[in-house]
Amino acid sequence: MTMRVKQDADVTVVGAGPVGLVLAAELALAGASVQVIERRTDPDEGMKAGAINVTTAAALDRRGLLPAAERVQRETLERVGSFHRGAGGRESGDREPGGVPRFTGHFAGMVLDPGLVDWSDPDLAAHAAVDGARMVPQRELEELLAAHVARLGVPVIRGVEVTALEDTVDGVLVGTTDGTVRTRWLAGCDGGHSTVRRLAGIGFPGTDPELTGHMALADIEDPGKLADGWTWSPRGAYRYGPQPGRVVTVEFGRLPADRSAPVTLEDVQESLRRVSGTDVTLTALRGAATRWSDNARQAADYRLGRVLLAGDAAHVHPPFGGQGLNLGVGDAMNLGWKLGAVATGRATEELLDTYDAERRPLGAWVLDWTRAQIGVLRGDAKSTALRKVVADLLATGEGATYAVKLISGVGQRVALPGDHPLTGRYVPDLRLHDGSRLVDHGHDGGFLLLDRTPDGAFARVAAPWTGQVTIVADGRATPAGVLVRPDGVIAWATDATDGAGLKTALRRWAGEPAS
Repeated sequence: MTMRVKQDADVTVVGAGPVGLVLAAELALAGASVQVIERRTDPDEGMKAGAINVTTAAALDRRGLLPAAERVQRETLERVGSFHRGAGGRESGDREPGGVPRFTGHFAGMVLDPGLVDWSDPDLAAHAAVDGARMVPQRELEELLAAHVARLGVPVIRGVEVTALEDTVDGVLVGTTDGTVRTRWLAGCDGGHSTVRRLAGIGFPGTDPELTGHMALADIEDPGKLADGWTWSPRGAYRYGPQPGRVVTVEFGRLPADRSAPVTLEDVQESLRRVSGTDVTLTALRGAATRWSDNARQAADYRLGRVLLAGDAAHVHPPFGGQGLNLGVGDAMNLGWKLGAVATGRATEELLDTYDAERRPLGAWVLDWTRAQIGVLRGDAKSTALRKVVADLLATGEGATYAVKLISGVGQRVALPGDHPLTGRYVPDLRLHDGSRLVDHGHDGGFLLLDRTPDGAFARVAAPWTGQVTIVADGRATPAGVLVRPDGVIAWATDATDGAGLKTALRRWAGEPAS
């Protein structure tokens, strides 16, 4: 039988979820030969994340996928809006200029009031261009990314499981149900129970679970018995909405005997009845329901030799605040161009060391951010008292703005050399004199250099990197120059016109110029 999996690909990505698809696309844009293998024969239909944050929407924007994401948001808002109107819910009166309701998120089920947020805060205002593409559910995101990967010609081979691996120093031998495959690099994007992580012998320390959660989209015979939004009880908490039939339950002290068993209609109904204190009846599940916990762990190594981890394979945590999907996409954007440069010989393996160094601190923060939410979700008297204190803080302008900035990711920063305030931040909505934005010129996945010098001084410095760096000339303004990495992080910025440090930054991140 002819093998479907290719031999000697530069990179084999294991897992065809959003993280694996983003990583594969970035590798392809970097010029690497890449393939994706996935154990499932069909896309996962389970209920997962209902939205994305600003950094993920900005990643789509940088690749020209913003219009598609905006279409998904419009369709999602129509579904959610009709549900709220039918349930007697109140839609927020705080809207963006285009009439779209402000999207804020929640902390431990406490929804942040958009009317309290200071939307003129510099961090929020600097990334407003993607506000129309935030309510993108994971299922629709996967469809959007699958189409993107297909356009780039990346093969996605389904129904293939990894069974063994051996790092041979110059490559990886991967045993699969389709035969043994040789690949130069192996990227595990195969979820919290990562086979790649286990076979590579990478540790996964963290904290054990103390709750069980369920998430499902169901047909409900008597939805009037459920309160709209989040509701707490001594037994746990539940959420009904924001779309018709969507229910989430949280139960402390009830761990399933078999965590791998499929979630049944009875599982969801019994959990919902326990936490809601009602006899609500579910008549059918629409798609697969999911079970989750507050298990919080982070891989001991994001890279071990020629094996790398991204997404849930590198870190798991409870889903509160929707950080998991966004954290994984950020991993893939950071790793993709770096591994692509190494795989194609444009950079040394030292570049890959920056992947763990840059992404690990953010992963650790997300684990603690979600652990904190579990701390105020419990039904005991102490947690209930703490929840009231946190709710009071979030009901202030400063508290709401602080939380929204963290949830949206606009304050994320990578520790890079340089004293300009933009260095290490994700590129903001830098608008040019021709009406475009800087990111509009970077859909091909390369570096971007904004040159606002009167004589093109920065362009001359970057000339040896032609083909790797797209130079965008613009009228005089500040900042005078900005070098943006493919993952959207600003590697160098200046308000002066002498170009000090630009060549060093180019060598550090884009490698030596081509001969």
